[in-house]
Amino acid sequence: MPGKHHTAPRPPRRPIANKRSATTGPPTGMHRRRFLGYLIAAPTLAVGAKLTGDSLLSAEALPSPAPEVSEVYDLSDLLLDSTRPTANLITVVVNSDGTVSFTIPRAESGQGITTTAAMLIAEEMGIDVSDVTVDLADARPELLFNQQTQGSASVISIYTPVRVAAALARGRLVEAAATILGDEAENLRTTAGRVLSTGGSSIPFAELAAAAANEVTREAVTELKAVDEFEIIGKGQRRDDVVAAVTGRKKYTMDLDVPDALPTMIARPPTIKGTVESVNNLAQVRGMPGVTDVVEISTDAEPGRGTTSSAVAVRARTFGQCIDAVNALDITWGRGNVDGESDASILEQLRAADAPANLPSPGPVDEVGGRLPLVTEPVGDVLDGVGAVETIDQEFVFYWRSNAAMEPNVAIADVRDGEAEVWTPSQIPIVTQTQLAQVLDLPQSQVTVHVPRGGGAFGRRLFSDAALDAARVSKKVGKPVRLMWHRADECRAGRVHPMCISRVRATYSPTAGEVVSFEQRHTSVATDYTESFGDMITSQAAKLPFANELTLSQTVFLLTASVPYDLGAIALGYNEIFDFDRFATGSVRNLNNQDFRPAQELVVDQLAERLGEDRLEFRRDRVEDERAKAVLEAVRDQGGWGEDLPEGVAQGVVVHNEYKGSVAVLAEVDTRPATAEREIPGATTGPRVRKVTVAVDVGLPINPLGLKAQMEGGVMTGIAHVFTGSLHLRDGNFLEGSWDDYRYTRHWNAPPEIDVIVMPPSGDRPGGAGELAVGAATAAVACAYARAVGEMPTSFPIGHTKDVPFEVKDFVPPLPPSPTDGLEAYPAPSAAGPAFNPAS
Repeated sequence: MPGKHHTAPRPPRRPIANKRSATTGPPTGMHRRRFLGYLIAAPTLAVGAKLTGDSLLSAEALPSPAPEVSEVYDLSDLLLDSTRPTANLITVVVNSDGTVSFTIPRAESGQGITTTAAMLIAEEMGIDVSDVTVDLADARPELLFNQQTQGSASVISIYTPVRVAAALARGRLVEAAATILGDEAENLRTTAGRVLSTGGSSIPFAELAAAAANEVTREAVTELKAVDEFEIIGKGQRRDDVVAAVTGRKKYTMDLDVPDALPTMIARPPTIKGTVESVNNLAQVRGMPGVTDVVEISTDAEPGRGTTSSAVAVRARTFGQCIDAVNALDITWGRGNVDGESDASILEQLRAADAPANLPSPGPVDEVGGRLPLVTEPVGDVLDGVGAVETIDQEFVFYWRSNAAMEPNVAIADVRDGEAEVWTPSQIPIVTQTQLAQVLDLPQSQVTVHVPRGGGAFGRRLFSDAALDAARVSKKVGKPVRLMWHRADECRAGRVHPMCISRVRATYSPTAGEVVSFEQRHTSVATDYTESFGDMITSQAAKLPFANELTLSQTVFLLTASVPYDLGAIALGYNEIFDFDRFATGSVRNLNNQDFRPAQELVVDQLAERLGEDRLEFRRDRVEDERAKAVLEAVRDQGGWGEDLPEGVAQGVVVHNEYKGSVAVLAEVDTRPATAEREIPGATTGPRVRKVTVAVDVGLPINPLGLKAQMEGGVMTGIAHVFTGSLHLRDGNFLEGSWDDYRYTRHWNAPPEIDVIVMPPSGDRPGGAGELAVGAATAAVACAYARAVGEMPTSFPIGHTKDVPFEVKDFVPPLPPSPTDGLEAYPAPSAAGPAFNPAS
């Protein structure tokens, strides 16, 4: 809703002793809990889980003094609560060969959720992880919101339901074995895929699968293992598809054998959301080698949803022939959605929307003459007795970022004879199925959506663009298609993280040595949350602890934004410009916090300096969460905080709470000329992060090896956000046209050393990890850079406003030609040239 602001002031806080994030409490006293589930009628053993949740909030659950919204009820809570009604609709199947199968209603895009599920099942059943096969479920509309992979919520959501189903299966196997062995069930145990009696007799699961099967579906009660009995959970496990991925045997969507599904690509407009007015050489292109079809299609997300756009699709025998045909098309294009807009014009509009005059109820005038626009009644009490106050008032700008994954946006579609079958690595297959039914004018029951494993997601696959493109083309030509977006499509027409600004005002008393208030308001180009969070938030709105007239973006903001420190009276606000679909937006990993938290932490560094305190100790003394304090201390001790460093090299440290977890990141950045000005052909070099230490507490870590990988990935994303990774908007389109142009963190800018400390369990349930490190890493690297150069950066990535570091590829034709020999562009360095030492 353009121009609408929400403020969430709260009274000043004091440190809360032993306060915890809402994970689940301490690891002491963990015990078995009883759960109800289903034994399902099947030829071999199949079981499901049934869960009931406690009341959403109670008066006793509310900490005091008044907390931020996300401290009471955060995005993880909303995602978990929305899955509860259908959490029992899963099955664990014991096969006749003794192995176990599970079809998970989540996407696997390299984050390792299938491995995690296999570990949970193996733990409860007493089998080896390698004996569990986890496949991905097709779209299952009966699951409602329980088939969405987002918000670092997958492990949180499946942890109990999967364990309940596995425990029920184990219990039924034991019952069947007790009958055969003539023993009591309580005397039997399971290990290595067998049921063992105290007398030494045993029966393999393979021989029990049929005997344990159920003739009718019935309810049953089971108990789960206590945490202190775990033998698999908490131990590092290699991802189940890693060997196939590195050897090239892993099957992605484009590798699937779907007969007659020929390569298909699209000629897209030269400006964002433009339209086709005419195709002027249609017959000529249809006659090109290998080309089978050329058709115009709509590229709208859904009929009647916001702005319209269109393009021309080409189906051919090879992708090379597709590219040649697309570039040969002579198309007269209509206007785009944001023609004439550039970074500068967007920044001007963001600042206008953020102007204090647009904010409701400005706060009182402070003692240095400025206004406190977000803090209301609490401020007067805070100012009493502290004497003169000073302020830090700072604006930060964050530019556009690509939401593309390494695997392009892809889909296979076969739409014929009143049916549609689609293969695409969707994070939201039920939404994809619904949208396909709508655009194809088919009953949803006639649309099948298969979910192959994907090569990355990062929020990009929360949108069904490729599936809709493929289905529309297949319907028009009456043939199967194998559609792939080009890299130029991803950069110029794909989903982007919106450009935004964040304004921070911190008020402090030099004489009292205290921070009086901390205000932050975030103003952004509208983010499209309609496909991922829209219905989910609506379904939970009555339970949310704030007014339900907020926009989707404001709701997401309040469920994720927080200040982890006691900084006096705190107020946070969020505002947007444009309608939600003016730009094709979506959030790259970590939603708002990849921008919100760096702005916050840079000012926290300024506060520490002005109050004469060590930056880490300033945070440690004011952090409100004991787990957050522990991870801070861990990186301090292991990362060498405060050690003597050369001039131009400095450290930055932050702590972040989200997804029921805490993470601290200590980064060391080298800005010395020998490093920052080094030359690598074709590369953007600049400052380098030399070393990163991460300490992470997710409550109960399931797979520490996978958790470390998630932290390392978050660090790499954070480095890109600070230095090089962005899109440049000029005259209604983005200049980047490939991954070569888009400067995500490369090897030459990656830290030679990353040390990840996985903290011991602090609870009996897991938290989220996929996005947890991104905002923290971005903030830590930004703080380290500011310290190293002696000046606080206010525009990110730092290199964005410099000259564009690449030759801009043409917009017409819409695709750059495929490279022929990349080695010719970058000759080998001279043997006489100096070698670069990454440790120098």
